[in-house]
Amino acid sequence: MRRMSTAFSRRSFLATATAVVVPHRWLEGAVLPAQEPELVWTDVADWRLEGRGFAGRKAPYDRLPAAAEGVVPPAVWNLARQSAGIAVRFASDTAAVHVRYRLTNDRLAMAHMPATGVSGVDLYARDGRGRLRWVQVTRPAQRDVTARIIGNLAPERRQWMLYLPLYNGVELLELGLPRGAALEQLPPPPGKPIVVYGTSIAQGACASRPGMAWTAIVGRTLDREVINLGFSGNGRMEAEVGRFLAELDPSVFVVDCLPNMTPVQVAERTVPLVRQLRAARPTTPILLVEDRTFGNAWVQPSVQEAHAARRLALRTAVAELRATGVPGVHLLNGAPLLGDDDEATTDGSHPNDLGMTRQASAVIEALTPLLA
Repeated sequence: MRRMSTAFSRRSFLATATAVVVPHRWLEGAVLPAQEPELVWTDVADWRLEGRGFAGRKAPYDRLPAAAEGVVPPAVWNLARQSAGIAVRFASDTAAVHVRYRLTNDRLAMAHMPATGVSGVDLYARDGRGRLRWVQVTRPAQRDVTARIIGNLAPERRQWMLYLPLYNGVELLELGLPRGAALEQLPPPPGKPIVVYGTSIAQGACASRPGMAWTAIVGRTLDREVINLGFSGNGRMEAEVGRFLAELDPSVFVVDCLPNMTPVQVAERTVPLVRQLRAARPTTPILLVEDRTFGNAWVQPSVQEAHAARRLALRTAVAELRATGVPGVHLLNGAPLLGDDDEATTDGSHPNDLGMTRQASAVIEALTPLLA
């Protein structure tokens, strides 16, 4: 059911027949197009949103529970307050979709990643064949964003999916639909979610928009909820993070941490993390992913050696786990993740949209038999 705005961020506002500056705290100085109808705004914070795996959050769009503060490393906690992987599903017969949201940080973009990916919200809709297809993304220029994402739609019921920012947090988020349009919140797809624990690449760097993160592509393709626990520069298989992973009950754990780890760390931490997860979830498959190959590794022998050392450490750990009877441990080869044409990264390390698509394809191929 629609929950209409009530106070502060929860008020509806009216765009009249002429362009006006709306006297609303969200919209100071914003001029709405003259043709916009009256809009009704709905706060989605209390909806059953995709990608929020934990209850007891400190803020609505956190990715870890409040209990993690002071337990996980401070950098992990701060990154968990960014909304990567969280998505809103809804159905409506609306002729237009508007959004307004407040970001937690005024760093809207990064040197190697645009504001559309760092701070944008990304809208998809199902077509007549049931496919989720891209519609539009916002282009933030300030912390308070108000935008008509799409308009001039044929009046028919559609299912929608709105991805939240990858590298910024969200304090408040509302959907705005023309008065009279139906609005129904939709749950995530059926079945247990996929939990991904990893690095900046899992979090979404450097996708051009949130829907192009490889985790999001995997979710759409497999029609599964994905809980994104990628922490930029801080996916290191720490037991403190493993404690909270073990609280979740997914269909599969995907661990993609090698880009943030030394070979020694991989050797020391892989077996304890897998045993920690296995103690809590005796039969849940665990997919361990080797690090992707740097786009320019072919001219850097030291980078090639680092890849080889990390991968050897992970393979050795997997062999030990299997030899000691730990079931359901699977390995994904990292060498071909991004292809072999060196065109799939933004900066050598982080995938661009091409690289994200390629990594998603490899992960999907590995996950399909595990989910069956």
